[in-house]
Amino acid sequence: MQQTPVHEQHNPDLLAFIPSGSRRLAEIGCSSGALAKAFKHQAPDCDYVGIEIDAAYVELAKRYCDRTLVLDIELADESFWAGLADRDCWIFGDTLEHLKDPWSVLEQIRRVIPAEGRVVVCIPNAQHWSVQARLSVGDFRYESSGLLDKTHLRWFTRQTIIELFDTTGFRIEAGMPRVFQDPIRDTFLPVIESMARAAGGDPKAAIEDALPLQYVMRAVPR
Repeated sequence: MQQTPVHEQHNPDLLAFIPSGSRRLAEIGCSSGALAKAFKHQAPDCDYVGIEIDAAYVELAKRYCDRTLVLDIELADESFWAGLADRDCWIFGDTLEHLKDPWSVLEQIRRVIPAEGRVVVCIPNAQHWSVQARLSVGDFRYESSGLLDKTHLRWFTRQTIIELFDTTGFRIEAGMPRVFQDPIRDTFLPVIESMARAAGGDPKAAIEDALPLQYVMRAVPR
């Protein structure tokens, strides 16, 4: 299956969550290397490894990464994990949702990551109001990018992102929602509020959790 289209833009919120003192980084799904370029502008002496499943994307990422690997992270062997056991920051920018078993990958990282290490992620929000609206009329169609990217294999909400890290040996130390304005959403929020109330949930929380397109989070080993 064709991968998510390559691009040359980095996620500024994800960049801001990478600890400034990180010196040995590994980015899973580095695409064109745009995030590596941005971080190395801040920390030119860091060692940045870019890992991609698409060989063509790796050729682009070589411009900015110190090292690159063409690899499906879910097929990585013990030599891979041993070779990157010194990484003090693992980065997944809209990547975990593409994996068959993101729990297993995070467990592998937890096994080798230094005590002071961090995992920084951006994950799409399956609870977004637009997905709920489309589901209400059966319009769940995969697309080439975005929330319904056809290469997404896993779906997460704020609650289940927290559970993802908790069950794999991490604790989320910081997080932020990425909310983008769209006047159309105001039509759907009252309906989401009513559904949450009917389901016995917290209507206010349901609206708050329907606003973010993505969540950026940083986790530490427990």
